[in-house]
Amino acid sequence: MTMKVRDAIPTPDNSTNFSIASDSKTVVGSTLDNLKAAIAGETGASAKYTAFAKAAKEQGYDQIARLFEATAAAEQIHIGLEYGLVSQIDPDYEKPSADAPAAEASDLNLISGACGEIYETSDMYPAFIKKAQEEGETKAVQVFTRAKLAESVHAERYLDAYNNLDAADDDTFYLCPICGYIHKGEDFEKCPICFAPKDKFTAF
Repeated sequence: MTMKVRDAIPTPDNSTNFSIASDSKTVVGSTLDNLKAAIAGETGASAKYTAFAKAAKEQGYDQIARLFEATAAAEQIHIGLEYGLVSQIDPDYEKPSADAPAAEASDLNLISGACGEIYETSDMYPAFIKKAQEEGETKAVQVFTRAKLAESVHAERYLDAYNNLDAADDDTFYLCPICGYIHKGEDFEKCPICFAPKDKFTAF
């Protein structure tokens, strides 16, 4: 499945998939607090996916290893966007580090990844977006929105890989350097989230 390109860049104002999970697990603070919490979460995710990529390679799943590598890099893009806003307000803020969890079999790692991405896209980021809107933090709204939309695609990529674990293809993954969206295969012209052109993407 591929995310469709709309006539306008998706935002919370022109989209209806920004609802917050009714049993939300997210602790919401100020937008600055939320940016720092997002950085911590993305840092953990990037470390986890890097470990999962190594395990997939060792287990003979080259394409899944490339998917995890692309997603780890996508989370670094989100970290960079969020850190850019935090550092403007809190110049002394230092990025956190994270220890990678022990990797398991690749099918379980894919489910772990999908669950984390679904939480971020359906709970954490919608909650942070709502708070940023309330505080008039338009730059944070944009950063959180791009991450939220990319995370849902990451979850979709993981579930597709899980469902086709024993029927893999050789498709390349393409990472948008602006928002962290990941496309599978050659059939696209631009990012459906931020409209960056295909020639700006990084291949994995």
